[in-house]
Amino acid sequence: MTELEVVGLKEKCKEIRKIILEMIGTLGVGHIGGSLSIVETLVVLYYKEMKVDPKNPHWEERDRFVLSKGHAGPALYAVLADKGFFPYEWIYTLNKPGTNLPSHCDRLKTPGIDMTAGSLGQGFPAAVGMAMAAKLDNMQSRIYAIVGDGESQEGSVWEALMLAGNKKLDNLTAFIDYNKMQIDDYVENINSLEPIADKYRAFNWNVLTVDGHDVRAIYEAVQSAKQTKGKPSMIILDTVKGKGFKLGEGKVSSHNMNITEEQWKQAVEELYK
Repeated sequence: MTELEVVGLKEKCKEIRKIILEMIGTLGVGHIGGSLSIVETLVVLYYKEMKVDPKNPHWEERDRFVLSKGHAGPALYAVLADKGFFPYEWIYTLNKPGTNLPSHCDRLKTPGIDMTAGSLGQGFPAAVGMAMAAKLDNMQSRIYAIVGDGESQEGSVWEALMLAGNKKLDNLTAFIDYNKMQIDDYVENINSLEPIADKYRAFNWNVLTVDGHDVRAIYEAVQSAKQTKGKPSMIILDTVKGKGFKLGEGKVSSHNMNITEEQWKQAVEELYK
């Protein structure tokens, strides 16, 4: 990836953060922390890596993406709106009556959503199923998924990890948003995941660890995963919850927080300083 492309992706990250802040700010409350922590990964996937067609969201040959930590829906909605999967004006309806953009992703409501998520531990096993189906159908599509660190305390996540490793699903690349915080405390205080990388390797996964806010590092990790044969890949994203929003950055309270019009507009100004 060229330096010019890196600069372009970094600028796109600012744009996506702006949309997230405006979307949640318009509503006045939302899952801002976990949405902002995955921006760089979504930007690399949707603007550089994945085969998708906004005009044909159900294109059979597309790559699939599952946001298993479904409460971070605003981040994915921001990307999908920016790419034209649905009218941009929809962002102002987030989680309101009659909306097509519920707080947690719903594939029956939103164009571009490949799997409904919200009940944690639900999306990732579906991504494993998609990867198995693609293998059975001899499809060239790749499957991508983001799972939360708090979510990874769910047993269904580990059942899926075991199955994917046993089935050697090398068409599956997953990411863990390792911001080390969950809804009401630090992950280590609730139920530590460590040694997380060793656990993945024990389940026959190829494991890479990167700065989750470095677009080049994420892109290179994705390329490495694509070259790995006989194993699915897990990319551990070292991230900061609420990245780019000073009032919530690095705070457990940013999981679901109130935000005023003044606060989100100030945050957008700071993004471009």
